[in-house]
Amino acid sequence: MRISLTNLEFFGLHGLYEAEKKIGNNFNVDVIIDFTPKVAVVDHLDQTIDYVKVYEKVKSIMNIPTPLLETIVCNIADQILIDHPIAEKVFVSITKQKLPLASFEGETTVAIEKSRQ
Repeated sequence: MRISLTNLEFFGLHGLYEAEKKIGNNFNVDVIIDFTPKVAVVDHLDQTIDYVKVYEKVKSIMNIPTPLLETIVCNIADQILIDHPIAEKVFVSITKQKLPLASFEGETTVAIEKSRQ
């Protein structure tokens, strides 16, 4: 089974450059969690992964100013695997909307996929 939270929007002060730390930026986060329920038919919240709890964890991590997006995607993926024992694989991507570089057009994305060991 798969649960996806896509295009989550956050404002944050993430980045290495002083402008990023002061002005901030908009970020989009995608989270995909693969898991195998322990029952054939999931009919109770405790038999699945509560995406509201996942969202709240992502939100709390995104509220911490962090220099590198690489650190944030790792933290989110690790925390999901810790918080949700039935999670088997997690994919997290973060897209920074604008870079503080003159004449840079586009976005940049950092992503990770982690599996339970």
